[in-house]
Amino acid sequence: MKISAALKARLADIEMIVFDVDGVLTEGGIFYVDTGAEGKMFDVKDGLGIRVARSADLKTAIMTGRSSRVVERRARDLRILDVLERVADKLSALRRLADEKGIALERIAFMGDDLNDREAMRAAGVSIAPADAVAEIKEIADLVTDAPGGKGAARQAVEAVLKAQDRWEKAVDDYLAGLADRDRSRRAAEGK
Repeated sequence: MKISAALKARLADIEMIVFDVDGVLTEGGIFYVDTGAEGKMFDVKDGLGIRVARSADLKTAIMTGRSSRVVERRARDLRILDVLERVADKLSALRRLADEKGIALERIAFMGDDLNDREAMRAAGVSIAPADAVAEIKEIADLVTDAPGGKGAARQAVEAVLKAQDRWEKAVDDYLAGLADRDRSRRAAEGK
């Protein structure tokens, strides 16, 4: 990904990244089983990137037009507190989220891949699209990741923000130290 100096400066001001789900955190496929349950596949690299974001206190949120227990579970696993589902008007929802969090829209990055993300992307301080987003969305995006949706695109977005803020390496170190601490605590609890 090529990031201009001007875009790097804007990325340096980002306090929160809002992710669409289908086509951003997933490849966009939805599968159903005979019981009527819905399934989605998420990328572990994206998950690790979002966890690193948390270790740097970079806020994350999910905004989707659908509702799914699978998305709610993924958000819990990643400790994403702001999960907005069944959002028909993403621009209005983004404005409400910004107001609730006390974050100016200019300090929020929005990552989307399709037409229903367009207005929120236009309003955000930085708009990000995965490599396989629809053409109109890639045209308006400030940053297009090298990776497609559901295959590392969200991770690249997190990296771009934290690297622009010169916080990526420390965030990774803090995340890994946290893993080691949890492992030591678990072993101690097990008496090992």
